[in-house]
Amino acid sequence: MLNKILQQVENVNDAGTYKASWDSLENHPIPTWYQQGKFGIFIHWGVYAVPAFASEWYSRNMYIEGTPEFDYHKQHFGDHQTFGYKDFIPMFTAEQFHPNDWAKLFKASGAQFVMPVAEHHDGFQMYDSALSRWNAAQMGPKRDIIAELEQHVRAEGLQFALSSHRAEHYYFMGEGRRFPSDVTEQLDFYGPAQLRSSYDDYLDCAPDEAFLQDWLARTCELIDKYRPQILYFDTWIMNLAFKPYLKKLAAYYYNRAEEWQMEVTINYKQDAMPVTTGVLDIECGQVNDMRAIFWQKDTNISTSSWGYIENQQFHSALDLLRDMIDVVSKNGAYLLNIGPKADGTIPQGEVDVLLEMGSWLETYGEAIYETTPFIVCGEGPSVRSGMNVIDYTPIDFTAEELRFTMKDNILYVFCLSLPADGQVFVRSLNQANVATFLGVIELECLLSCDEAVAHRFLEDGLLLEVPRTAIRPGDIAIFKLKIVGS
Repeated sequence: MLNKILQQVENVNDAGTYKASWDSLENHPIPTWYQQGKFGIFIHWGVYAVPAFASEWYSRNMYIEGTPEFDYHKQHFGDHQTFGYKDFIPMFTAEQFHPNDWAKLFKASGAQFVMPVAEHHDGFQMYDSALSRWNAAQMGPKRDIIAELEQHVRAEGLQFALSSHRAEHYYFMGEGRRFPSDVTEQLDFYGPAQLRSSYDDYLDCAPDEAFLQDWLARTCELIDKYRPQILYFDTWIMNLAFKPYLKKLAAYYYNRAEEWQMEVTINYKQDAMPVTTGVLDIECGQVNDMRAIFWQKDTNISTSSWGYIENQQFHSALDLLRDMIDVVSKNGAYLLNIGPKADGTIPQGEVDVLLEMGSWLETYGEAIYETTPFIVCGEGPSVRSGMNVIDYTPIDFTAEELRFTMKDNILYVFCLSLPADGQVFVRSLNQANVATFLGVIELECLLSCDEAVAHRFLEDGLLLEVPRTAIRPGDIAIFKLKIVGS
């Protein structure tokens, strides 16, 4: 089957518009639905939810002596040779997985696309595969999780995307070779399980041709089976050895999408691909200023693991909404991760946050969906014009932090934490800017308040004054300004 898929890749790319070169892949269009939809749900769910300890990297760290995962595993499950990671698979039953309920929750959250991880670093496929028996259709749940999600997500009118972290599997289980464990006994699952002297060596090692061909075939199998509208890759495809295969993969994906008349794109990290061949994804970070090319931030609803662990805490809906507004104002999309339990239950804390976000977006979503950037993304201490670099320092969303979006002749001004006196001063809308760029502005309404808002244009900005009876200090305030002439 592998050779058959690889031959099909060559045939499609020979006949298709896109070729396996960056020049050919350059300027592939970003889907309109993606730029308009802004908000998606990421799902880290797999065998690692069974031990539910530390993080979704349990599968690797349980084989590293001296780690909490190693000690936890010995204490709760015994010797690594008699009970290894593979032995969690029969415990991954997903008996409470109801994809229809999941899809309805995602719809209620206000998300416009859904992206489950089809295969994480651990090498267990969450779908029915012809390339490996280690998959959820043949083991564990004995269900094609990805197919069921695809069906119900699309039935709710949402776009369907997929993430593949297969690349990292080349080295991920290698530490299990340092001592007697089941890793060396089950290399058709754990392999290649490359062993290196340090983690930096893992990052620099080049995967062999057999692994790269397998990676390409597995990814193309996903494309053809589920027709995802975004294909997301984690960090390790930056490895230079992947480049020829990544170009073949991108060409195949874009050619197949052209056949199917679908708008698609690839999410990549850092410098894995040239900037106009896909969409840059920044994990748990942001850019300091507006980015001219559409991008994406992925982040986690949990304050700890991306996959389910016991006793985890969650970010508040308000903080996540502030983060989303910041990203959208900078010409980005927001991908928010959840981590279901092994039985298929979504933790109640995650459900509560998603529903709260959905309620807010149902009321104020006009300032998010189908918007475009303003002349500037906003103002405040975190906005540093001319320094459009990736920043992983969390933003303190104080009353000084303002953000802007636009739709047709409407400018939306977000105050990310309304001050107690209700006064918001917008320096970007000074008299010179208004006269030069905008023409006449009328304050049509404050979306988060039914009462009239006083406003005065001063020489150095626009002063907005929320009535004291309508002030909710610390809440997000949204001012809707209508541009009526020039």
